[in-house]
Amino acid sequence: MDQKALAIFQHLATSLHFGKTAQAHHMSPSTLSRAIQRLEQELACELLHRDNRTVVLTEEGKKFKRFAEQQLEQWQTFKHSIAQEQQALTGKLHIYCSVTAAYSHLPPLLDRFRVAHPLVEIMLTTGDAADALEQLQNQSVDFAIAANPENLPRSVFFHHLATVPLAVIAPTMTCKVQQQLQQASNSSQGIIWSQMPIILPEHGPARKRFEHWYRKKQQGKANIYATVSGHEALVSMVALGCGVGIVPQVVVENSPVKDRVQYLSDVGEIEPFELGICCLNQSRSQPLIQAFFQSIQ
Repeated sequence: MDQKALAIFQHLATSLHFGKTAQAHHMSPSTLSRAIQRLEQELACELLHRDNRTVVLTEEGKKFKRFAEQQLEQWQTFKHSIAQEQQALTGKLHIYCSVTAAYSHLPPLLDRFRVAHPLVEIMLTTGDAADALEQLQNQSVDFAIAANPENLPRSVFFHHLATVPLAVIAPTMTCKVQQQLQQASNSSQGIIWSQMPIILPEHGPARKRFEHWYRKKQQGKANIYATVSGHEALVSMVALGCGVGIVPQVVVENSPVKDRVQYLSDVGEIEPFELGICCLNQSRSQPLIQAFFQSIQ
């Protein structure tokens, strides 16, 4: 029993007029009559009482009318759902961020996007936050969570997410660094930064923040113990007692070794980061890119 037969009967059961139903379905009254007869034969019951003037539904006809209406409604609902799935966004969205950002800022963004576009596959790459804009400009990814640099490339669009404060951290364990800090606290001179081993990021906004901050100390050349790739590695080296370093506080708060480091107070002002989600300006008109920004507004 196909949908066409159900639709024909449902129309006839409503109009109770063979001529009107035949015209609506572009068939002759005799063809319509044969179609109804085939239904009655299949169901082994009479659906209509009819003569030359009137058409009346039998009790079985009334029941079958309700059945036909339900089936046709379910069929339309099913077709509509299939059409929606076919129109839904699909594809892959490539995102780059630091390990910390994958914990701290990315989850709520993806949660909202996935509710609206469940068929889109998320491809996540994590690495040094300082490499985020390079990954974007090389078109290795569609989005990157990055700190707003002093000079944002004209090719990049930046959407603000949060302001991230930075801090100077030191180890809590007994080590040479801890001894130097203890001596400084007992001295009127305070911390002699030129003698303090310092761990720095290889490049990026945090490195520039350090350079600006240290220049104001006017203590000569910095004692660089090591340079590392990524803020997470920097926190780990400080926790191991290798030195002190400047790092975003959110990295410390999400670090598995946060109990092994401490914030140093009265070290001078450090300009915070402006953290955002970035894409190339030339990509903003793409459907997936547009949908992502709409979902995080």
